[in-house]
Amino acid sequence: MQPLLLTLLVGMFILGGTLLGIYVKDNAKTIHFTIGLALGVIVALIFCELVPEAYEKLSMGIPWKSIVILMITAIIGILLMNILDSFVPHHEHESTHHHKHKDDTCHNAHLNHIGILATVALALHNLIEGMTLYITAHAELSAGYLLCVGIGLHNIPLGILIAGTLHTRKETIVTSLCLIFSSFVGGLMMHFISGGISDFVVGSLISLTIGMLIYIAFVELLGQILHSENKKVNVVGVITGIFLFFLSIFMS
Repeated sequence: MQPLLLTLLVGMFILGGTLLGIYVKDNAKTIHFTIGLALGVIVALIFCELVPEAYEKLSMGIPWKSIVILMITAIIGILLMNILDSFVPHHEHESTHHHKHKDDTCHNAHLNHIGILATVALALHNLIEGMTLYITAHAELSAGYLLCVGIGLHNIPLGILIAGTLHTRKETIVTSLCLIFSSFVGGLMMHFISGGISDFVVGSLISLTIGMLIYIAFVELLGQILHSENKKVNVVGVITGIFLFFLSIFMS
């Protein structure tokens, strides 16, 4: 049962980040810092962890085939997020107001939109992380503990992102709980699936997640930063996010 408990524990880091974000939610600089922090973590996560892992899982002896499958699946993830984007209510892009945030209602709606999209992508991401953590801890419990700490460190700023983008505390807490249990569900799936699932399926899911996170990072978060009036705080956030990610890699 310990590997399953670890998949639940790693999600608690998201709740910790969420509570931290709620506590300082009304601070404009903190929100700008949070957006930069999340961008740094997500970009580092994509290119330093998820892409190599997906390539390894999809490896079939012919490198170019693995790359093609990874790219096609990632593009599907981007298109999926774009489709979801069009269905999320109360969404206004900054261009509608000439890239200015004078209309607080519009700006808050856009932040809420980012939070919803991030929740969808991160739920899938955490599901896969839960699978990975369970497999690692089941094979070697000490390695599972280290991986739990490493994953948890980069879950904290993502929890702050959720807190900084969703409207109400109730909505934020409920969303965080969903993300917490998505990791546990991933571990539970691996616990009950006899023989596990194929590397190809796991690699495809990781590639899909890559595409979804690329959309969030470069369309949503980077768009917010480019139109921000406090870019220095955003840049500090990006650098901090990248630092936290590599700290988590070192810890694991």
